[in-house]
Amino acid sequence: MAEGLRERKKRQTRQHLSDVATALFLERGFDAVTIAEIAQAAEVSVNTVYNYFPAKEDLFLDRSSDVVGLLSRYVRGRHRGESAADAVLRELRIQVESVSSTVGLIEGYERFMRVVHEADSLKARHWYIQQDALVHLETTLREEAGAGPGDPLPLLVAGQLSWVHSTLLGHIGREMVAGRKPAEVSREALVLLDEMEDVLGDKVLNYARRAAE
Repeated sequence: MAEGLRERKKRQTRQHLSDVATALFLERGFDAVTIAEIAQAAEVSVNTVYNYFPAKEDLFLDRSSDVVGLLSRYVRGRHRGESAADAVLRELRIQVESVSSTVGLIEGYERFMRVVHEADSLKARHWYIQQDALVHLETTLREEAGAGPGDPLPLLVAGQLSWVHSTLLGHIGREMVAGRKPAEVSREALVLLDEMEDVLGDKVLNYARRAAE
């Protein structure tokens, strides 16, 4: 279905507000910038900012909804013969090998991470996003495996796959903040993914395997 004019304008306004706010946060730090200053720089009212972003943290972490469902999308899109873990590891390797910005392998990412590290409210919001993603993934695994409500495996497998994802992103983030080059960090991250796969047990690696035929 084609995007209507009203929807397109709303999307463009939302993106404009996020871009303006992010530029200010990167320049001055998250805590030093007010919503009023963002509204003034974007040439809108304060109420308009709040209509699109209920909290200041949403302006910086504006793609949190995509992050929450990311691993679940990988699992639901797994190939024939693939388990949930296979799909997650495959997708993460593709992103790391292609030196993708989706995993933080981009020049300037260290500026983004410094803003997060210097603001307690952003660190807290980041933690909550991770927890929401874990719950989302558990629900997806339970559905995909046909697990009953009392079965603990969906939660345990979701925890392990979330650990792989967060450990990978944490490693990349630290190395980028240290001033490393994306291509350099990419090579090391691939090795880290292999080592994490070796740590995972058979129950995790084989869970929710899609039939080969």
